Amino acid sequence: MKKVAFYTLGCKLNFAESSSIARSLEPMGFVRAEFQDQPDLFVINTCSVTEQADKKCKKVVREAKKVNPNSTVVIIGCYAQLKPEEISAIPGVDLVLGANEKFQLPTLLPPYLHRESADLPKLIASEIRYDLDYHASYSVNDRTRTFLKVQDGCDYPCSYCTIPLARGQSRSDTVEKVLGLIEEISAKGVKEIVLTGVNIGDFGIQNGKRVETFFQLVQAIEEKSSIQRFRISSIEPNLLTSEMITFLGVSTKFVPHFHIPLQSGSNAVLRLMKRRYQRELYVDRVTSIKEVMPNACIGVDVIVGHPGETPELFLETYEFLNGLDISYLHVFPYSERPNTYAVDIQPKVDGMQKSERSKMLHILSDKKRRAFYESQAGLKGQVLFEESASPGTMEGFSENYVRVVVPFDPLQINTIQSVRYKSLSEAGEMLGVVLE
Repeated sequence: MKKVAFYTLGCKLNFAESSSIARSLEPMGFVRAEFQDQPDLFVINTCSVTEQADKKCKKVVREAKKVNPNSTVVIIGCYAQLKPEEISAIPGVDLVLGANEKFQLPTLLPPYLHRESADLPKLIASEIRYDLDYHASYSVNDRTRTFLKVQDGCDYPCSYCTIPLARGQSRSDTVEKVLGLIEEISAKGVKEIVLTGVNIGDFGIQNGKRVETFFQLVQAIEEKSSIQRFRISSIEPNLLTSEMITFLGVSTKFVPHFHIPLQSGSNAVLRLMKRRYQRELYVDRVTSIKEVMPNACIGVDVIVGHPGETPELFLETYEFLNGLDISYLHVFPYSERPNTYAVDIQPKVDGMQKSERSKMLHILSDKKRRAFYESQAGLKGQVLFEESASPGTMEGFSENYVRVVVPFDPLQINTIQSVRYKSLSEAGEMLGVVLE
């Protein structure tokens, strides 16, 4: 048996694809291994949302070659599509596969394993405009929850983003095929599925034409799926319709947890970002969710330091978020990416200001999360226990994304249990007790 180790950077979608590609290598005799197991093959699935992700890729390659100098190193993912020549020049890299080619790894790999030719091309990547195929993917055995990809690509050219350049046009699986994958996943004992995609609310485009909608997928899952719990990983506010919010409010399978990208609380900055909504629409979505699901958890993506974001416009964002009934923030300092609209926008925000703004929003996020958790103390929830948190304890997430810690019971791992929330620990975790 040969060993393969995956190192996945970036989003849940990348984790789903890494898991599927790993399974596709099993007929070749590969078993999944950890980095320290001296694998024969390293596959690094890259992200290129920020400069830090690019730097991480280079560092992982160096570490892989330290672990096993004779290993084969393959780079896939968004960075591989955007900067293939740059990656192929990294010492230790044997093969770089673009967005079209990464799912062909089992076919393309054998010569690189056996070093049959010194003249093998390091780079196999086609232009992204030809990337119209859809490849279904899902993760298994990585954790109790499964990430199920239902959509890929994006037709939203936001000013700061390279994802449309890296993943191509929006395209999707069909409702029927997604339901089939869900039953396949259910047979593996999975209790919760997280639906993922680049722009998941744009689900339903096949061969360049819209034939279905994300709401139709949600309705079909509610009616026909045997899995107990579903989460929507992230959805644009303009694609989260009032009709869908009302439906999710009475759903028995979709949990009251939303992650809705905002990026800025200033309408002026939203226009610079080429976002497809203004902050008033965002307020309406948050208000509508809380009206039908008062205990819903709402997470928010925010970018700080986008070109044109003056100190005054940043304070608009801060005050907007401070007054919003949300539960936590994911904060990203703006990172300039080649071939994006934002490169030409002035004025630029220097690194120190971006760091200060990021720190302010991280502190605000901690306050929001703690306030949300405190609002849940004394209530009951359904918690899917995933793993041991520390000796004598285990942890899991409730339906509304409260991380709960209880005394360890091996029989309750990978089960959903009714739990009463007691109080917050000093570390900000919810302490609970499993109800009989």
